[in-house]
Amino acid sequence: MSSTHFNSDGEARMVDVSQKPTTTRAATAEACIVMLAGTLEMIQRGTHKKGDVLAVARLAAIMATKQTQQLIPLCHAIPIEAVEVTFTPDTETALLACRVTVRTTAKTGVEMEAMTGAAMAALTVYDMCKSVDRDMEVRAVRLLAKTGGKSGDYQRDSD
Repeated sequence: MSSTHFNSDGEARMVDVSQKPTTTRAATAEACIVMLAGTLEMIQRGTHKKGDVLAVARLAAIMATKQTQQLIPLCHAIPIEAVEVTFTPDTETALLACRVTVRTTAKTGVEMEAMTGAAMAALTVYDMCKSVDRDMEVRAVRLLAKTGGKSGDYQRDSD
């Protein structure tokens, strides 16, 4: 069983996970979006004319985790058994952290699903708020932690 996304001729292929054992897996990822302080305040107060920005971004993140296999060419179709989405505002830096945790019992991990969900949450915040703040910036889409599988657990060192 090879773990490369390329065959012996250098052509892209989906990794064969058929012989891997099914295990419980989880991954947490984060995407941050920086904005004007007034934009963050509006989001927190829920006063945006388009509605509850965080509720829509939460749904976008959940939907994105379930669509990862269609967005990233070599991702496997795996069952998504749980998705948790949290938002943490930092009023000092006008930053909103969008954090997504995904869980499954499968033969491969959910790191890409968690990162896709986090990125989509941040992009949805941008989409909903671009009419009031075009200078927003999505940054730091990154894996924070993962558990399960042959490669073991991973925890990002704090920055």
